[in-house]
Amino acid sequence: MNASETCGAGPSATGAAADDGTLAAADRFHHRLDLGAEPEADGRTRFRLWAPSAAGVELLLWRGAVRDGRTPDGRQPMQPAGGGWFEARAACGAGTRYRYRVTPADPQAAPLAVPDPASRAQDGDVHDASVVVDPAAYAWRHAGWRGRPWHETVLLELHVGALGGYDGVRRRLPAIAAAGFTAIELMPLADFPGARNWGYDGVLPFAPDAAYGPPEALKALVDEAHGLGLMVFLDVVYNHFGPDGNYLGVGAQEFFDAARHTPWGAAIDFARPEVGAFFEANALYWLHEYRFDGLRLDAVHAIGHEAWLRRLAARVRRSVEPGRHVHLVLENDDNAAGLLGEGGYDAQWNDDGHHVLHVLLTGEDEGYYADYADAPAERLARVLAQGFDYQGEPSAHRGGRPRGTPSGALPPTAFVLFLQNHDQVGNRAFGERLLALVGAEALRPALALLLLAPQIPLMFMGDEWGATEPFLYFTSHADAELAAAVRDGRRREFERFAAFADPARRAEIPDPDDAATFEASLPRERAGDPAQVAWRAFVARLLALRRDALVPRLAGARALGAAALGPRAVTARWRLGDGSTWALWVNLDARPVTLDAVQGAAAARGTPLFALQDAARSMAREGVLPAHGLALLRAPAGEGAP
Repeated sequence: MNASETCGAGPSATGAAADDGTLAAADRFHHRLDLGAEPEADGRTRFRLWAPSAAGVELLLWRGAVRDGRTPDGRQPMQPAGGGWFEARAACGAGTRYRYRVTPADPQAAPLAVPDPASRAQDGDVHDASVVVDPAAYAWRHAGWRGRPWHETVLLELHVGALGGYDGVRRRLPAIAAAGFTAIELMPLADFPGARNWGYDGVLPFAPDAAYGPPEALKALVDEAHGLGLMVFLDVVYNHFGPDGNYLGVGAQEFFDAARHTPWGAAIDFARPEVGAFFEANALYWLHEYRFDGLRLDAVHAIGHEAWLRRLAARVRRSVEPGRHVHLVLENDDNAAGLLGEGGYDAQWNDDGHHVLHVLLTGEDEGYYADYADAPAERLARVLAQGFDYQGEPSAHRGGRPRGTPSGALPPTAFVLFLQNHDQVGNRAFGERLLALVGAEALRPALALLLLAPQIPLMFMGDEWGATEPFLYFTSHADAELAAAVRDGRRREFERFAAFADPARRAEIPDPDDAATFEASLPRERAGDPAQVAWRAFVARLLALRRDALVPRLAGARALGAAALGPRAVTARWRLGDGSTWALWVNLDARPVTLDAVQGAAAARGTPLFALQDAARSMAREGVLPAHGLALLRAPAGEGAP
């Protein structure tokens, strides 16, 4: 057939378009894209590709699955539309498979049939054909969900593949909500090569990975979460593409800045409007078509274009319908406090907080932990009072380069605090969790601090029941040379650590491409296991206290100050939104800390809300903060602050 003949079913009807380009009926959402395959109301599909370095582009169409080099059922030239764009319309709809056959401008280069960079779904994996998707096919059961305010957020980070795909995560949602979490954060879903991957090797940012299930299963996951009162965040990667399956350079060499190199190759050129627009469209797509409640932007320091980050935030804010809560969170090694706040980003992952807590718990002082090994209690106090530890000071780990900007004026909710996440567990050679490294007694006060401090807490999957399985770095590359390079490169990363100076020891680091590495990383909950039952109850108790005593007063909270009490002990105070004072005293040491007269008097004021090791009574009566002790005190507005 030719491309003017029908290739598949036409798209479902939707309602009127919102200002952001989202077509919304009572229970359907379709965010219209200016690129890729876009179903139209007349039953046709419009195809649009930015390929400024191509001499020509041809649209290839198939009625069904494309296997074993099957020839197209239809083909037609795409017409130049100005500015490097090529466009075509074909009488085909959802289910149609397609590729773009790109002819490079270089006459020495052969034409290549590639998937759509804006593919909504793939017919298999990243090298396969793309699939036309009807975005309005899914009927939402909780279409009226408007999200939750940011200060109510308690995050649980999840790897979808490790939990059984989209349906596997969906089945776990009731237990997650019952435990007291208010949000889940999914590690990246953009289509990556193979069936196993952390997600940071994605190459098709609009296509949720098919190894986890179809697009409708992801929408059902989000929908079910909303019905349980859970927000859903998505981790998106805009700083690089993975090493296998990225065909953008075939027709759009201008997408990359060859003069600026990154660990992943030539940098993405965010100075080009078309490049910035590509990722802006992606953010809006996830928020409006899939109804995610927020995005976490991975490693934005590697983007190197702060103006674009501001533009993205502004565009997202303009696009959100009145009354709906949508949140934006950064991972940013630059500690750029100016990006956080009204009209910008709600918060940043606080790596400083994690690193100093890890040093206090484990005593490790290599790699980036070296920056926190001196006076760690004082550094923790600064984190609790001001957010960042590094606010312009030189970082020895970064060759003495100044890092960060002043953050003390920001509210505590501008920082996401965590003891563990995918990076901080999985980037260890053997992926050990803290519970396996330091034990339950040492970890309890740190976990209580995490969940009771006014910063936004994040936990990693399995930590809610005390999982001890490792979380290792895993991949599934079909290219044997690439798989070997990833394995060898990962082992080389640990050469500078004393424990891995011996090549024989480095050879024991698990091979990311070995399926056994993935299997070892699956968190296993054991029904009736006494340790897991007790740990789950401990987490639920802390989250219930946070929900009832802190969250209703958290909006408008400001730090009053913090101080070190001993080598591994601190106290911190905050003025909450209702004027009351919230004070935490925590000792991460195996030895008690004796308070001075001023500290002892402060510890005797306020109403105890929670304690470990009977710390509140011990401080009030004996002036001693016990080993591994923690006390939470609250004083009403107008009373002396504890």
